Amino acid sequence: MKRSREKAASELFAALYPRLAGWCRRLVDDDETAHEIASEAFTRLWARWTNVSEPRGFLYVTAANLVRDHWRKLERERRAVRRVSDEVAVRPQNEQADPSVRLLVQSLPERLRVPILLHYYADMPIREVSALTGRKEGTVKADLHAAREMLRAHLRRSLDHTL
Repeated sequence: MKRSREKAASELFAALYPRLAGWCRRLVDDDETAHEIASEAFTRLWARWTNVSEPRGFLYVTAANLVRDHWRKLERERRAVRRVSDEVAVRPQNEQADPSVRLLVQSLPERLRVPILLHYYADMPIREVSALTGRKEGTVKADLHAAREMLRAHLRRSLDHTL
């Protein structure tokens, strides 16, 4: 029993780790952090192995939460550096002028951010995003639409500031 469990976990790791780590890499823009997040997602899966019915979904949702925590930590660090360097008045204009999609996705409310990350960054179909988030497919579609509209509006404002 234990041997088959270890074999299944090993096969799952070999099949999913590279893609999960690559997905995390695109979100955090750092190889080491991406591998740490992907490894932590697998560690958490292993701890709950017998209770998880959909390991792939569990891994991606866990990784998305860890990425969000990473982004929050970076934002706290940025705020601390801004306070120390007395550049508070200049910084907000620079952030508005930076149309980085990663930063824009990061700024979305969680109910919109998670479907965007799962659908567009993890290439999951809407049906699977619906199952993983516990929302109806129509709700996921509406959330994806709302998120795209917010991103589009923010990009327009950012581009207007740079012209």
